[in-house]
Parts: sequence; structure tokens; C-alpha cells
Amino acid sequence: MVVQIPIQRIQVPPGQRVLLREVSWEEFEAILQELGDRRSERVAYCDGLLEIMAPLPEHEYFKETIGDAIKDMAETLDLNYESYGSTTWRKQAKQAGLESDNCFYFQNEARIRGKLQFDLTQDPLPDLALEIDVTSQSLERFPIYARLGVPELWCCDTGRLRIYHLQDEQYVEVECSSIFPQLDIAALSRLIEAKRSEGRLALRRSVRAWVRQQMQEWGERPQLHCPTSYLFSSRFPEVLENVPAQISHLQ
Repeated sequence: MVVQIPIQRIQVPPGQRVLLREVSWEEFEAILQELGDRRSERVAYCDGLLEIMAPLPEHEYFKETIGDAIKDMAETLDLNYESYGSTTWRKQAKQAGLESDNCFYFQNEARIRGKLQFDLTQDPLPDLALEIDVTSQSLERFPIYARLGVPELWCCDTGRLRIYHLQDEQYVEVECSSIFPQLDIAALSRLIEAKRSEGRLALRRSVRAWVRQQMQEWGERPQLHCPTSYLFSSRFPEVLENVPAQISHLQ
């Protein structure tokens, strides 16, 4: 099948999606090159289906806000991380590819530190990907992430955050993050909603203060039922020991 209409002529209104069928892998890569990096549209590909989506302002707001919150949590906890935004991740062998709304390396940060190009036959996928879902999707993205092998997904639907872990090639909703098991992510959703009218700077300060408070209370609360073996359980004593210094530095 040959795409007859130049991809640049396909206009996708904000909040809408276009689904192209019978698109070969070679055509998918050619379309990515033609679209270029300087664009607002997001793409997803699976088994010959190609979706092109134009985000709404609501989508972009939550993408930036939650992405900032993840960075603020990591920095307050003194966790090394790297963010690669809406990078296109794809594996020809899996016939799957997509652009996340944001993505982060934590456990594998040292392996990709400073990298500007990736070879997914050798380099790891991000440890966490963020998906903002404020409109219906014609192409399911969870199976694509599962094929690629991203361990943890954060999905935000109209402000509510849900966390999913990859288990047996499927995503299962869980109560807490493997990366931030000591933090109540449901409370983070409520904090973002409560502080939305106060502006970005106030919100980011509130997130950092909330993390410090959560860490101070960590030793007093019951242990959360969350799989911690995947990432940072060995660093918790170090993080707790550094909380006073973090508070002094960030206030």
C-alpha cells in the first residue's frame, strides 16, 4: 500500500485523531521523517495501523503539570533521573511504536546518561511513561507500551492519575508507584487539582513541600503494599537520612 496523500496535507483539528490503515513499517518511518520533530501531533503505530492525534490545551496542561511533579518528586528525594519528553519509541521486530506524553529514566538513568541517540536493540526503554487521556482513542496505546516493554505507566484522565505495572505482558493497575512507593499518588492528584488556580510556581512549591511532609511521615505509617524490588528500595534509608538537608536546601 502506498500513501497517496502527502502527510503534511492531513489536517488534524485539536482533540481529533486520524487513523491510517495498512501502513507498512517503512511507510511509518517515512511519515515520521516527513512530519519532522517540530510538530504538536502525536503518533502511534501497531501492526499497520497509524494514528495521528492533535492534543487539546487540557492535554498539554496535564502533560506539563504532571511531568513537572515527577521531576519535583525526584529532585526532592535526590533521585537521579532523565526525561526524554515525547520521544518516538519504536521496535520494528514488535511492529509497534509511539510517542509518550513524557517519559523518564530512573533505574536505568546511568546507562543512558548523556545519550542523544538510542538503539533499542541495546539501550533500555524508559522506566516510566506518562499518558494523558482526555479524549477517546481509536488505537489502544497500552498494548503498544507492553510490546515495547515499558515497566510503569502513569495515566491521567481529566486530572485523575492511575498507575499501571507491566506484568506478564499486560498492564495491571496498582496502588502506588515502584519508583515512588513512599508517596501517595492519589493525594498528588488532589493536590494538583487544589492548587491549579494558584499558578505553576505555587503548585511546584506545594509538590515539593508535600514530598518532604510525606517523607517525614514515612516511618510512622503502615507499609504500603507495593512491589519495590524493581527500583529504589535500597535507597530509602539514604533518602530518609537526607530529608533534613533537603528541607533546608529547598525552603
